Amino acid sequence: MRSATHAGDMRSDVSFPSASVMIAGHLYTPENAATEPLAAVVVGHPASGVKEQTAAAYARRLADAGLIALTFDAAYQGESGGTPRGIEDPAQRVEDLKNAVSFLTTRSEVDPERIGGLGICASGGYVVPAAVTDHRIRAVATVSAVDTGLANRVGADGTQDPSVIQGVLDAAAAARTAEAAGGRPRMAPIFPANEQEARAGGQHVFDGWEYYCTDRGQHPRSAKEFTLTSIDRIVNFNAFHLIDMLAPRPLLMVVGTEAVTAWMSERAMEQAREPKRLHRVDGATHVDLYDRYVPEVVAELVPFFNHHLAARAVRV
Repeated sequence: MRSATHAGDMRSDVSFPSASVMIAGHLYTPENAATEPLAAVVVGHPASGVKEQTAAAYARRLADAGLIALTFDAAYQGESGGTPRGIEDPAQRVEDLKNAVSFLTTRSEVDPERIGGLGICASGGYVVPAAVTDHRIRAVATVSAVDTGLANRVGADGTQDPSVIQGVLDAAAAARTAEAAGGRPRMAPIFPANEQEARAGGQHVFDGWEYYCTDRGQHPRSAKEFTLTSIDRIVNFNAFHLIDMLAPRPLLMVVGTEAVTAWMSERAMEQAREPKRLHRVDGATHVDLYDRYVPEVVAELVPFFNHHLAARAVRV
């Protein structure tokens, strides 16, 4: 449903249901849109992010290039519904993406045969299984893709001590027991408490803290903590194990050459089948692709979606 239109960027406030949760979204429409239905792209935000942050930066530029773009807050987060607040559930996040596609198919300005998916960070890991099992998603692109399950099991760089996740799973189990006895949901902080602690964690940790916790990219509704019971949901997730089934629909994965998470996209590319392409942004870290290199990344995304969401796009 359209509830408000924001002058200047052709952004409309919309909402749609996903597994009994009402999802809040923004629909970006090209300013001089043609009368015929257009291709559209669902844009998923990173874990802890909201639709107003990096997802919006990409959606605006896609709309400027003539594509309709839909961003939304994950269930239990941002302006979307669902309690308790602060759940990060990969299964729900995949459903949110599929239901975003369902919403687009109801819009008269969208060609339901020309819908693509763009996932950033964690959503890069969610959009792949969503598309694998939902053939309405005709083309898939990711930016700084992360398999959240893998990242929690072995660390963002793949070197985490196995005892770390075992200890966190102990805490998650204790949280479930406490909640069963009537206790409030227990929360786990996502970011270090201050700049000093963030810098001590290395470049990747500092970049995330700087984006989400300073004027660089912070937003009052972005998550600073998740429920502890999110952890066992996340650890059980495997983003790319069926990625070969995406073909013959096309896949574009974009990573920074300095991103500690780039190995996840590289490994996923090895498992994927053609048509596929890995694009590296020279000098960029994982979080740099959230804001500092958006024009360069969009220069890859626009021709990708324009080509593969054209009327001649491959159908499966």
